[in-house]
Amino acid sequence: MTTTKYNRTNFHKHTFCVFHEVDVTMVGTLQLNYKSKSGSSYFFTEDGVYRLSNHWSRVANCRWRLQENPKLQKTNPNRIKLGFAQWSEFYADNELEKLYFIEVDFEQKIATFYHKESSSFSEDKMLRTASETAKVIKQIRLLLLEDSWTKYLKPVGIDELRKEIIVQLIQTNQSFNEIRRKYLV
Repeated sequence: MTTTKYNRTNFHKHTFCVFHEVDVTMVGTLQLNYKSKSGSSYFFTEDGVYRLSNHWSRVANCRWRLQENPKLQKTNPNRIKLGFAQWSEFYADNELEKLYFIEVDFEQKIATFYHKESSSFSEDKMLRTASETAKVIKQIRLLLLEDSWTKYLKPVGIDELRKEIIVQLIQTNQSFNEIRRKYLV
């Protein structure tokens, strides 16, 4: 895979990016550079792009996630949020390559995915295609939020077991059912 340098002319073509939520006042003096058909506004700078929008995740042919800022949630209760991303934070995306890995915050009970070119990638993380990643994240979210899956399992600490199984899901190609069999009574 060749590394593409992204800028205002190509950032919107098959890319993955994690935008960082910032206060809407950040674009107060900037000139609006583009408004999409769906109503999202884009403000370009030398370093990156601000995107003001009420929808994130799957955007046309891109995967753009907003990393929310908890300090701003109280001041901006509506769905329209402003995110900023540097040009260097955009990565190539496609449906066929194994580009994504999963990280879990067990305290917050949140599973998220990242691109292999991001700084937090390490060799112990299993890479998957976008669709495979989505399936595993769905399974992890179920494990994090429900307890019904523990039925018929050896009696052990549920939080410890939950973490053990999720780590195996992240680091291997084994399915939940394959992993779960190891813990059956």
